[in-house]
Amino acid sequence: MTDSVMPTYGRLDVAFVAGKGAWLTDTQGKQYLDALSGIAVCNLGHSHPAVTQAICEQAGTLMHTSNIYHIPLQTQLAEKLTELSGMEQVFFCNSGAEANEAAIKIARKYGHEKGIDKPVIIVMDGSFHGRTMATLTATGNPKVHAGFEPLVPGFVRVPYNDLDALRMAIGHWPEAVAVMLEPVQGEGGIKIPDANYLAGVRSLCDQRKLLMMLDEVQTGIGRTGKWFGFQHSEGILPDVMMLAKGLGNGMPIGACLVSGPAVGILQAGNHGSTFGGNPLACKVALTVLETVEKTNLLDNVNTLNTQIVDGLEQGLLGQDGVKTIRSSGFMFGIELTIPCVGLVQQALEKGMLINVTADKVIRLLPPLVINADEANQIVTTVSELVLEFLASQAVESVA
Repeated sequence: MTDSVMPTYGRLDVAFVAGKGAWLTDTQGKQYLDALSGIAVCNLGHSHPAVTQAICEQAGTLMHTSNIYHIPLQTQLAEKLTELSGMEQVFFCNSGAEANEAAIKIARKYGHEKGIDKPVIIVMDGSFHGRTMATLTATGNPKVHAGFEPLVPGFVRVPYNDLDALRMAIGHWPEAVAVMLEPVQGEGGIKIPDANYLAGVRSLCDQRKLLMMLDEVQTGIGRTGKWFGFQHSEGILPDVMMLAKGLGNGMPIGACLVSGPAVGILQAGNHGSTFGGNPLACKVALTVLETVEKTNLLDNVNTLNTQIVDGLEQGLLGQDGVKTIRSSGFMFGIELTIPCVGLVQQALEKGMLINVTADKVIRLLPPLVINADEANQIVTTVSELVLEFLASQAVESVA
């Protein structure tokens, strides 16, 4: 049968019709524990009552006008985000890729204002920044580039978590105007840098007057146990920070925040968005932030991180085929020594949603609202999956 939807996704053979908290229900009535959160989007879980109420109330009042006019809810959301982050101003859009596009435009205009005709942005191997032409070029994965050349000029790539390599690149490229990176590489395999890495990047940027641009699309809004991933590194503040995913809990919204030298770079006419920051999206995002605060979800993340990591380590570390277990808040990566993409389907059969990225890394991104019992269920099911998979691979290799 010909599908009228473009085949841009390798979809699993399941469709969900309802969700509540950390659980999803498919068309056959089967329930699944969602340990993926729509890839770090549904931080408050599914059908959260506060989010549902906000959508209904705002949809019945005013959904959209235009950025030609003032939007009070947009101002309120900007004030809340700057209060939580220490940043100064916000541009609203509809996705993480759009937030990253805004950051790239800020960096280029910053360079042109310094008299640099061909500005260069330094980006990282293993990164992921989106699927638009500029953001896929910034992404450090050749598979994302394939078939879309020629790529956008003006990007230089260095290894992640390598300050010496970054220092050399900055010295080699006098046209460099910014460094763009993730506090934790999510799509790259839950790669967590050394404790001094972000502070080192900040210092190098300060020395050369480069913009430090942090892609917090996946790490932001409590995912790492703090509001933003950079807050684990004491005393630093990015010049540009990009958000999306968990900010709207499923309502499309993105944000590009600026501080210091990045403030005032974009002026009227330089950038815009038809839907960005409309009343409906801003009302939902405000509700998400208020709910995270009122329900102490950051404490829940930090407490259950310990429970989940301890459980996974007890069940899996030391097993042949398990390389390492990494985590930051509710970002978990279990790296195996062999490709394990098939585990996604096997987990589905056991009633759990997981992800495999970088071929060998099981990625878990559960909703921030899970309880201790659900956390234990994730540990038990994932441990069983991995052990069964490794045992089957061992049998196949012997045969």
